[in-house]
Amino acid sequence: MLNQESLDLLFSSARTHNVWLDKPVSDEQIHAIYDAMKWAPTSANSCPARFVFVKSAEQKEKLVNCMSPGNAEKTRQAPVTVIIGMDLAFYEKLIKLFPHAPDARSWFEGNQANIEATAFRNSSLQGAYLMIAARALGLDCGPMSGFDADKINAAFFADTPVKVNFVCSIGYGDAEKLFPRSPRLDFDEACQIV
Repeated sequence: MLNQESLDLLFSSARTHNVWLDKPVSDEQIHAIYDAMKWAPTSANSCPARFVFVKSAEQKEKLVNCMSPGNAEKTRQAPVTVIIGMDLAFYEKLIKLFPHAPDARSWFEGNQANIEATAFRNSSLQGAYLMIAARALGLDCGPMSGFDADKINAAFFADTPVKVNFVCSIGYGDAEKLFPRSPRLDFDEACQIV
């Protein structure tokens, strides 16, 4: 079981960062994030998330042009911003990912509603796993949904079955520039035990 300090790092003290220190995130750190999060569960081990880690100045400007005005500068300033995409043809890889059910592809093929729901739900989970892995490895995160999805899809996923789900900046956040912590719902407001 994780101790309280570890839980604080992942959840209680973790914050959404909008301002970043001028400190790079290495390719080795990016690989470590993926290698940690890739083992987390998805339904039928579908693993539909596809990640584009945007680091170069040229690609970053391409992404900034897709972001809403409130998210543009923080995307430009972040050492890396990952686009979490969802592969709408994820079921093509089930023969590798779910080998004990050789007919798993047939569960999705031709069923667009099931494809989209599974891709969205599970790529969202994988994006959250990515954030937890980044935090566990000493980095901060700034997830965002303020962007033009059509622009991101055209700029980064053209001619592929991948569509953007959300984006998340990763780096070393400037704790001095954090907003005051927002409240959360109490257990009784959000939960039932039945």
